Amino acid sequence: MSIHVVDVASGKVAEGMVVRVRRLGGELLCAAQIADNGLLAPLSELADRFERGVYEVELDVAAFYRAQGHASPHVPFLDVLVYRFGLDDPHQHYHLPFKLTAWGVSCFRGGA
Repeated sequence: MSIHVVDVASGKVAEGMVVRVRRLGGELLCAAQIADNGLLAPLSELADRFERGVYEVELDVAAFYRAQGHASPHVPFLDVLVYRFGLDDPHQHYHLPFKLTAWGVSCFRGGA
């Protein structure tokens, strides 16, 4: 399992963005910031914690853009983005490459 986040508006990785990964039902598996290479580094240490099931990634989009000094509306379009996905075979590598702006997001399953 790996997560990569890029701010396509600036063309840079979303270094410092807070991301959480939870098993559906609330168990927090990871809470960390995106590193300078764009990856959520602690996930590499948690491979054995992922099993077949449904998970959620939470990205603190609005807080990231505020910290970057971007003007945003009082009520942001994307605040905490929740992305729900399923792992059918946890022995495969699931890569989630998020491409985002304050106004939109794209993600797909990579690493197959």
